[in-house]
Parts: sequence; C-alpha cells; structure tokens
Amino acid sequence: MKFVDEANIRVEAGNGGNGIVSFRREKFVEFGGPNGGDGGDGGHVYARGDESLNTLAEFRFERLYRAKHGETGRGSNCTGARGADCIIDMPVGTVIRDADTGEVIGDLREIGQTIMLAHGGWHGIGNARFKSSTNRAPRQCTPGKPGEHRELDLELRLIADVGLVGLPNAGKSSLIRAVSAAKPKVADYPFTTLHPNLGVVRVGPADSFVMVDVPGLIEGAADGVGLGTQFLRHLMRTRLLLHLVEPEHAASTPPDEAFAQITQEIDRFGDSVAGKPRWLVLTKADLLPADEVQETLDALVAQLEWTGPAFAVSSERKDGLDDLVHAISAHLAESPSDDSDAGVEEADDDEDWVT
Repeated sequence: MKFVDEANIRVEAGNGGNGIVSFRREKFVEFGGPNGGDGGDGGHVYARGDESLNTLAEFRFERLYRAKHGETGRGSNCTGARGADCIIDMPVGTVIRDADTGEVIGDLREIGQTIMLAHGGWHGIGNARFKSSTNRAPRQCTPGKPGEHRELDLELRLIADVGLVGLPNAGKSSLIRAVSAAKPKVADYPFTTLHPNLGVVRVGPADSFVMVDVPGLIEGAADGVGLGTQFLRHLMRTRLLLHLVEPEHAASTPPDEAFAQITQEIDRFGDSVAGKPRWLVLTKADLLPADEVQETLDALVAQLEWTGPAFAVSSERKDGLDDLVHAISAHLAESPSDDSDAGVEEADDDEDWVT
C-alpha cells in the first residue's frame, strides 16, 4: 500500500432526536395527561488507534464519516433510541487538528486509545417533561440539537525509538535491513528510500526497540528541497538519532561536509529533532582494510571534534552491529521515553459540551 502521512477528512456527529407532543388516550381514562417522550442523543465520532494500520492512505479515498442521528421520541413516555457512534480506526501516531482553527484535538499515542472528534447533538424534550401543577396539558416540546461538524487535518508521525539520518546512499536502508526484519529497497543510487521504513530490532527475548529509516536529506531540505521536511517529522518522536556517514573514498561528498550539511538541516528544522541525543556511525566499514577501520573512525571523530559515542559498522558483513545494537538498548533503558511531543498541544479534555 502506498505510504501516505497526511490527509483531510470531514466528520459529522449525529443530530439529537426531537421530543414530541402526545397525550394518553385510553378508554375510560379521562384527562390522561401528556406522555410525549424525549428524543435520543445523536451519536459521537471517535478516532481509535489501530496497530494494524501504518499509513493514512485510505483517508485519501473515503473522506466523510458520519454518526447516526438520534430517533424522535414516541408516545407512552417512550424515549427515542440514541444514535450509533462512528469509530474511525487510525494509525498509532496520528495527530488530529481542526482544519479551520489549527487546534490540536488529539494525538493517538497508544493502541486502542480513543479520542472524541465530534460530539453528538443533545436530545429534544417531550411534552411530558413540561407537566406541572399549573400546566397539566403542556403542548410544547423542544427539537434536538444538531451534532458537531468538523473538517480535520490528519498528520502521521511514526512512533520509533531510534531514527536514522544521513545523506542519500549513506547506508541507512542497509543498516535497518541488517538489524531487523524490515526490507527497504537497497540500491547503489541516491533516494532509493522514498518513504519511512520501520523495523523492530530484537536484542533479547524480552528486549527490543523500533528503528525508523527516513529518506535521505540533502542541502536545503528544511526549506523543502528534495523530499524536504515531509518525513523529518517522523523523527520527532524518536529518543535517539544515528547520524550515518560514509568513508571518504566511498562517498561523493567528504564526510565532514556531509556531516555539516545534515546537522545544518536538522538544526533548521527545530529543537524537536535537533535537541535529541545523536550518535555518529561510520558505515560501509567493509570497504576499508580491517586494520584501518578504527583508525579511520578515530580520524573522523577528531576531524569533526565529535564528543559523543561513535561506531564503525558494516551492514554487508554485520561487523560492529552487535556492539551498536546493545549500546542502543542500554541507552534506551536508561533514558525513559518522553511523552511530550514538541509542536503537539493537547486539546482541553474538560470542554463543556452542554448547550
């Protein structure tokens, strides 16, 4: 299925059912009195996190979602049936905004989590509710309230622990293929990755983490050049970034320039990505003589004045991958996940729906 991470939909909650005017009519019962029932409430529209979905593609084809209307009240003090809710399954990681105001309605972060998107209309009141000692035969009733209608913008931000960044053809897809069951396309030309790929990295029987490979960045990506910022937002939920750099003789861009270009684009995108811990990874170590791998890595660290963790790996021969994976696992275990996403402000859940 084609990967789609943006969509626009319309949701319409159900209208409340009308109350009615009715009087009891029964043989030998004089002045039976009012018995008009209330209408039923309109159905709500909810979003629900679904682990089986990883794209918003289906929302490009089906854009209107409606809940059922409440039924009209009946005589004999019978209340109309409540309208059925509409539940929309969405990928976990979907941020939902009001298209007109830009307000963040909710953020689906967990499987099975539900968020109300549109509130159903309140029911109308039947004439039985208006009976009093001074008004024994009321002939008034109220109509049901209309349900909420909203245009919504959906934005998918993949939920992963580790994100891979680097220039095109830096070895990101090869790395995620080597450490997980993900099968992204790998070729010897740039931009083979056109959409993010998720892979689960198994460290032990009860220890794993999720890695995401996003399309390669180029100079000007923060301004929309190349694949631009379209996929940078998928790094906003990660807890660690791996900055992949090729050896000098294997890359068209010198490693220091490649590193500077990516760092500049990440910084320009904002602190939501730039503020995350970042490790340096020298890829394609199999292209170097075995006795020169550590020497090349040390030279690169000195050239970049890098002070963080640094690793040299070969996805082809799987050299250095175990050390890298175990180091990541230990880092994640010591760094609790941050539930607050930059740029995502939750809507007020205590909003008063009474009208």
